[in-house]
Amino acid sequence: MQVEGLHKSYGALKAVDGIDLEIPRGSCFGLLGPNGAGKTTTIEMMEGIVKADDGRILFKGKPIGGDFKKKVGIQFQNTALPEFITVKETLELFSSFYPHPRPMDELIELCSLLDILNQDNRKLSGGQRQRMLLALAIIPKPEMLFLDEPTTGLDPQARRNFWKLIEGVKAEDTSILLTTHYMDEAQLLCDYIAIMDKGKVLECDTPQKLLEKHFKGVLIRLPHDGDERELPQGAVITGGNLEMQTVDLDASLKKLLSSSYDLTGMTIDKPNLEDLFIKLTGSSLRT
Repeated sequence: MQVEGLHKSYGALKAVDGIDLEIPRGSCFGLLGPNGAGKTTTIEMMEGIVKADDGRILFKGKPIGGDFKKKVGIQFQNTALPEFITVKETLELFSSFYPHPRPMDELIELCSLLDILNQDNRKLSGGQRQRMLLALAIIPKPEMLFLDEPTTGLDPQARRNFWKLIEGVKAEDTSILLTTHYMDEAQLLCDYIAIMDKGKVLECDTPQKLLEKHFKGVLIRLPHDGDERELPQGAVITGGNLEMQTVDLDASLKKLLSSSYDLTGMTIDKPNLEDLFIKLTGSSLRT
């Protein structure tokens, strides 16, 4: 799927300001950004829900149209489910909407629904609900799957279980567009990521290539108490921490020691997507 020169404005607000994206077939593509970055508007245009002001959205080289909707699955951030019926009845209901739905047994196994089939929709936990919503999204065997913050609010175990389900869907050669506020999730699941802010794409590539482009060596972090003494060369204050990016760890530690900094609470890590996000947007993810 491709996006070329996509624009969308609401009055004076440029929600999406001329972005280009390409999602290779069978890949998981992460669209990341703070609230207000333009992610949701971009996704809604790609889904065919919102009309773009300008630009093209192509699927298999052709502009999206009526047939496109038969080839996609969507898991929205918020979905109202029929009440007073069971999970099994819900799956049967939604399957009846499609001429060639995925076999029920396959759906149940892929999304691990066997243990909750006879449970009322109103009594599902957060993780159970997300598993069922994923099942509803893949009933038509989509070639393109949109997942808009599918694990928000889930506990760590439920998130990890959901990741396995997504990997199972991807293994069917399904292309996935994922938005998330969890950087560990993006780093684990996504083959490619695009970081958006203020309607523009700031960077787009594989997570590893982006990290190699923007960071060298390791990242030293120390809690910073607001002391206004002169910082060691190469150090910055970010989010209440003193940070130093360095390829020479020994020399950097000596600088800190010679500056009489208390090293209690110091961590030494390789930079991750959270660090990249902060560097590019100037802030942590705003949820």
